Amino acid sequence: MLECIRELIESSKKKAYIAVNTILLDLYWHIGKNIVNNLQEGEKRAKYGQYILESLSRKLTSTYGKNFSKRNLERMRKFYVCYPIATTMLSQLSWSHYLELLKVKDENIRNFYMLECINSNWDVRTLRRMIKSHLYERLLTSKDDNKLAVQGNVINTSKDLIKDPYVLEFLNLDTNYKEKDLEREIINHLKEFLLELGKGFMYVGSEVPIRIKKEIYYVDLVFYNRILKCFVIIELKRGSITSKDIGQINAYINYYDKHMKEKEENKTVGILLAKEKDKTIVRYALPKNSKIYLSIYLLNLPSKEELIKEVEIVD
Repeated sequence: MLECIRELIESSKKKAYIAVNTILLDLYWHIGKNIVNNLQEGEKRAKYGQYILESLSRKLTSTYGKNFSKRNLERMRKFYVCYPIATTMLSQLSWSHYLELLKVKDENIRNFYMLECINSNWDVRTLRRMIKSHLYERLLTSKDDNKLAVQGNVINTSKDLIKDPYVLEFLNLDTNYKEKDLEREIINHLKEFLLELGKGFMYVGSEVPIRIKKEIYYVDLVFYNRILKCFVIIELKRGSITSKDIGQINAYINYYDKHMKEKEENKTVGILLAKEKDKTIVRYALPKNSKIYLSIYLLNLPSKEELIKEVEIVD
């Protein structure tokens, strides 16, 4: 009886939150619409509009509190400008989510983050990080712009799993780190790393031993993707990738396909994650129709300019 009542209470609380959030978003949207309709921006009316907003804010805050500060009224105006059609405003997201989305100027990119936020159930902190790490731009290395904006990151093939680069700023590594340090800190920050990997990833193990002939090898990281129903092997490199690294991960993939993969599962995917990559290696050393992908990682949140400078997209 206690468990049943607890479930009823939690269910009611969730419904109440959803209802209040929907009403709040509707209120802010209509306030934004009212401001836009009554204070159309222009050079002649700009100063007058700011004066009206300040006056309006003083009167509203004296009655209804700080939620109606001039800054928040400007946010509500921008909320309406960015979502002028009420049906494009999705009530699954909170006002705090929308405050982050409003910082994204490009409509296509903003729509992408809105869809991903709902599909991946991101909290506000995760949404903020994904925007700052330029997830949209990083996925463009293997995705079509229009599809990303309309559908979000849909996982249909192994290539859809890959980002280039991966951003691992949460590891807080110094400049003298070693590969073992990199692996250790990834395990210590597994939740953040799984979010960076993306949809459907589940952790299997680290330093996973496998026997090939008489030799024992240790795979750096093993994951499973429940969407594509396949193992994903990740090998970490402190420097650049060599043809030897490609041969090694290819052997690991073949082992998993032969000994670990079930008949109904898809072929194993390999990701060589390095600080640098050589386009010649990418172009000539990878086996034909390979399930091996080469990506770099960054240890700091990049600006768009740094992202373009540091990442070389290979045709």
